[in-house]
Amino acid sequence: MGIKPKVFVSGCYDLLHSGHVEFFRQAAAYGDLYVGIGSDETYLGYKHRPTVYSEQERLFMVQSIRYVKQAFINAGSGVMDFLPTLDIVKPDVFVVNEDGSSDEKERVCRERGIEYVVLKRTPQEGLTARSSTDLKAATCQLPTRLDLAGTWIDQPYVSQYGAGWAITISLEPTFDIRERCGLSTSTRNVIKNIWPMQLPKMQPEILARLVFCFENHPERGDGIISGAQDAIGICVPGLCRHYYNKHFWPERIETCEDDSILDWLEHHLCMVPIEPRRPGCSVVAGKDINPAKVQALTAAADDCWQAILQQDLQAFAAAYRASFEAQVSMFPAMIHPVAPDGTTTSAIADAINHWSQDSDVLAWKMPGAGGGGYLAFVVTDTSLFCQRHPSAIPLHIRRP
Repeated sequence: MGIKPKVFVSGCYDLLHSGHVEFFRQAAAYGDLYVGIGSDETYLGYKHRPTVYSEQERLFMVQSIRYVKQAFINAGSGVMDFLPTLDIVKPDVFVVNEDGSSDEKERVCRERGIEYVVLKRTPQEGLTARSSTDLKAATCQLPTRLDLAGTWIDQPYVSQYGAGWAITISLEPTFDIRERCGLSTSTRNVIKNIWPMQLPKMQPEILARLVFCFENHPERGDGIISGAQDAIGICVPGLCRHYYNKHFWPERIETCEDDSILDWLEHHLCMVPIEPRRPGCSVVAGKDINPAKVQALTAAADDCWQAILQQDLQAFAAAYRASFEAQVSMFPAMIHPVAPDGTTTSAIADAINHWSQDSDVLAWKMPGAGGGGYLAFVVTDTSLFCQRHPSAIPLHIRRP
């Protein structure tokens, strides 16, 4: 019996499913099958979110499939991350699915004398066709939001001293969204009661108003009106600002869906987790609101919006930090939450002091009402910062 041809395939193979196994089976019909697997770093850079399973777990699972002779973690980057593996294996055949085929892959094979085979995506007989996208859609994909500047202005007891904008971004749920951490989980949980898996396809502003009204129904017993920036920040994709003037609902809403601007924000924003807000703690205790402080808040939001549109990193960082300082001047318990017994904690201030010493951290704030959860940073380079700090979380802004 002669030597079998070497066959090569490549992919991330996160959420391994029967469609992957059937693809391996069909590819293995051409010879001994070698598999290149996208690294965690490559996946994060390409998909803007971490894998469900680590590269070592994915390597173990793929290597354990009987159709696979050997598997590797690809050492390259981007869409063509498999090139170093390809040159190690030196295959006779390169197999791709039809939706994974490209002129560049075909060119690489032609230059190296490798046969290029494109397979149709077909399930094993009797099985349902599977894809990672379908599986992820079956899990909760409700977004969350991060407020960038001006927030608290959505409360009339603040905007009565001066009207202004709140700025938010809607975030894909690419990380574990913890409770009581400033990312509007209370509003997100309200949405889960209506639409458990994902937002319905409807006009975002109308959707946000429905969520706001549902959360703040007349029989709500705690006497608290949740700010509209939570519902709007979750439901309206991209970058959004909303103008408040003595009312709970904004007078107008403006959005930016320019990919170059959203990419720029992703390149300079990240978060790190800190301890959650302690049960029973108040972030409004000791509040001190006056026209001058509200003017500082609204001016910072105006500056922040213009800096983002101009992609001016230094101006963005300055306005981002100024907005947080204005928030804290009105609500000092954002950093020093007050427990029911009247005590406070220095843990948040200590965390800010620690992270602010990092030369790549240009500005910082606490999401939402503060009191714990995360610190959200403006950094020089998100990818490099997250490489240096494994606890850091890159953010992916939800597109329309």
